[in-house]
Amino acid sequence: MTNPSTGNGSALEWFKSSYSTNDGPACVEVAFAPEAIHVRDSKRVQGPQLAFGAQEWAAFLSYAADH
Repeated sequence: MTNPSTGNGSALEWFKSSYSTNDGPACVEVAFAPEAIHVRDSKRVQGPQLAFGAQEWAAFLSYAADH
């Protein structure tokens, strides 16, 4: 289940997707935590975040790889 979360995520170690560009609108950052994988817009680091469980994240990656 995806869970929207807010806050700056400063305790998380974020990294930018290899598919993101430095100057484009599609900049996604991901951070791994024991309980969830967090996703946010790198242009709005103070904005909302999504959190995915391990099974949901694996399903998303499988789907994304096929499309």
